[in-house]
Amino acid sequence: MSMSDDLCMMPAVELVAAYRARRLSPVEVTRAVLERIARYDPAINAFIVVTEKDAMAAALASQARWMRGEPVGLIDGVPTTVKDVILMKGYPTRRGSRTTPDTPEAEDAPITARLRENGAVFVGKTTAPEFGWKGVTDSSLTGITRNPWNLGKTSGGSSGGAASALAAGMGALASGSDGGGSIRIPASLTGVYGLKPTVGRVPYYPPAGVGSCAIVGPMTRTVKDAALMMNAVAVYDPRDPVAIRAKCGDYFAGLEGAVKGLRIAVCPGLGYAEIDPDVTALVRKAAKTFADLGATVEEVDRVMDSPREVYENFYRVAMASTYRTLNEAQKAMLDPGFVEISKQGLAIDLFVYQGVERARAVLTATVNAFLERYDLLLSAQLGVSSVEVGLEYPAGRGMRRWMDWASTAYPFNFTGHPAASVPGGFGDDGMPVGLQVIGRREDDALVLRASRAYETVNPFPMPDLSAIRPATKTGSRT
Repeated sequence: MSMSDDLCMMPAVELVAAYRARRLSPVEVTRAVLERIARYDPAINAFIVVTEKDAMAAALASQARWMRGEPVGLIDGVPTTVKDVILMKGYPTRRGSRTTPDTPEAEDAPITARLRENGAVFVGKTTAPEFGWKGVTDSSLTGITRNPWNLGKTSGGSSGGAASALAAGMGALASGSDGGGSIRIPASLTGVYGLKPTVGRVPYYPPAGVGSCAIVGPMTRTVKDAALMMNAVAVYDPRDPVAIRAKCGDYFAGLEGAVKGLRIAVCPGLGYAEIDPDVTALVRKAAKTFADLGATVEEVDRVMDSPREVYENFYRVAMASTYRTLNEAQKAMLDPGFVEISKQGLAIDLFVYQGVERARAVLTATVNAFLERYDLLLSAQLGVSSVEVGLEYPAGRGMRRWMDWASTAYPFNFTGHPAASVPGGFGDDGMPVGLQVIGRREDDALVLRASRAYETVNPFPMPDLSAIRPATKTGSRT
């Protein structure tokens, strides 16, 4: 591995320490990351735009601040990406769709603003499927985003570009969004760490079609980096109507604390989901790890009944709310799967939807009650270890939607509980498998602490990119 590659894979906490000690400069790190993007992204396709000129200008400004001993925040000079459903001032928000305007935004989303205030160097915006509607990342606007572990596999979605960029060393921090698993699905499939915070903990704006099911949060290569990023972005913003005003405290405080004495429930499929045997085996192996670390671990048969029907009806209506605003020419451009689910949503009447909201309240109360008996819940993040590129779901297995193989992800969007995808080993096909760690609402710090405890004995490996043919020509996509 070259020095440049070493810089690209360094955790953000180590980059900040190196800047402070003047062992590294933001300019050399940013340049290395941009060179890596130019080398590998033509094959992976994680970016819709690479903001090279702005990134280098930001890196130069950061370097000057570090030389003066006056960094502006927690991540000054750290290369960072923004998912292209999240507002970033000066650049369009295309949301993976040819129907959206190519018009620069006049403001940052809250998470982007907090990252900017803390000195992040934005190296680009990452790809998403059309309006973030599915659990894989491909669209007619940007094409297929591929998994650095195996270019024939999807990186997942809808934050697939963010996950692939991280796994390939094309940025140290990534902002993702999650309305039904969109941070955790790609984190699981690419072997990175992804946290869906408690709803409202990291403010979300503008409002998403899925309403308060949607959150934004960190995607990183280490748990420490996720804690660092949460310290930067978990700040109240009045633009989010459900934003939590109370300060979150320092997510580093207690991060290295033991899990000894914690009560952890284990239920690979939550009581209803079909989970492949190799994935189930990894969840049980992780449970043993937590037990060996001193936690009291109990496997349970059931946490909840399947929320699939009510969640899918909710999701159909959410997609339809976007679809109905488009004209006929725009509708002709759309992903056929998005059109199908939207038309189903248009047929759902008000009373069925009211029943969805009642069921959501019951599910939230069910999970709240379950977590009165346990500190944390451990499940499989997904039912499978991989999906081929170009497919919404694995072929030949009787599935009909991405929700079939990601059915343990979306319940916690419905309920608002914090949940993290933790790299937990590899499936029989050699692809990464994520473990899902779920905590009580506003107990994000404990989810991070348990994730960190697991990471200390099972460090998260990243892919070897030597099999990917690098681009022979480098160029700017500004």
